Amino acid sequence: MDRSQDIIRTSWIGIIANVLLAGFKATIGILASSVAIVMDAVNNLSDALSSVITIVGTKLSQRPADRKHPFGFGRIEYFSAIIIAVIVLSAGITSLIESVKKIFDPTEPSYTTTTLVVIAVKRKGEQLKSDALIASGSDALFDAVITLATLISAGVMLLWGVSLDGILGALISIVIIKAGIEMLASPVNELLGTSISAELTKQIIKEVSDFEGVHGVFDLILHNYGPDVKIGSLHINVYDTMSAHDIHGLTRKITMQMIERHGIIMTVGVYAVATGKNRHAELQTQVMQTLATHKDIVQVHGFYYSEKDQMLSVDVVPDISVHDEAAFVAKLTSEIQPLVPGMQVIIVVDHNYSE
Repeated sequence: MDRSQDIIRTSWIGIIANVLLAGFKATIGILASSVAIVMDAVNNLSDALSSVITIVGTKLSQRPADRKHPFGFGRIEYFSAIIIAVIVLSAGITSLIESVKKIFDPTEPSYTTTTLVVIAVKRKGEQLKSDALIASGSDALFDAVITLATLISAGVMLLWGVSLDGILGALISIVIIKAGIEMLASPVNELLGTSISAELTKQIIKEVSDFEGVHGVFDLILHNYGPDVKIGSLHINVYDTMSAHDIHGLTRKITMQMIERHGIIMTVGVYAVATGKNRHAELQTQVMQTLATHKDIVQVHGFYYSEKDQMLSVDVVPDISVHDEAAFVAKLTSEIQPLVPGMQVIIVVDHNYSE
């Protein structure tokens, strides 16, 4: 079973389980006049609605690419996640308002021993539901905390006649709101363009560096177009003695490995490293050594020199402490210019797009 089918299957299980649990909890909560149990039911109902949206979003995200959307519709899943997060936030805020009202205008819950037994039995049903939906990341621990707190509140009411229902409902609502905010952060970050994880960055650089003929990996950039589609680019250093045919073969091998291992459609650019004893190689060494003395430069690469075009170009990655890039470039240019009087010096400022 592929990923989308697995999501849909587990979501259907979630809908059925959560609707049954929501009805069950709502009935018990109304009979017991317990806002905490009713809020627990609202939590399950929002879970069921979330599963419906997940199914719709997953089906839409599987639509094939077209001319207007050449990267497919995978990002619809991010919009689905945002809608779910908004629903959770709305439920949390609504329940918080009702719970606060209960604190200032309380009605005593009518818990009985039978009610406690029913709540405990319901917890066992939730455990079974959670086991079935473990692949889709069910909130078993969250439900366990809510149920345990409900049991404690009911026990306190039966033993000492003190109602904690409104306070408990407010605490549950705050937890729901917090969960909604956290749920919202991830898909929003994906749509805005989050940084590449340090782990994936290191893995890709190592894999590409292991290819024979690669003498450095730079400028790694990745874009997510949904969980199944990633578009990326990077640059590699190769010796200037390598033929165009060999470079073609090398970049083809790298792109094939990236799609096979990571599902990344990777574009590979090339930087030529000067070899031998000539003016080009000497300037390369001088420029690299000059720039390497700067503590606010993290990396130097992409050196290019052309007597025909009367141009020298080099890429630098500045430290995050550098804010005035124009002044930074002007300073570096003034240091490199004496090495090539009369030529154009171009300092290209690159940025680190990984964590």
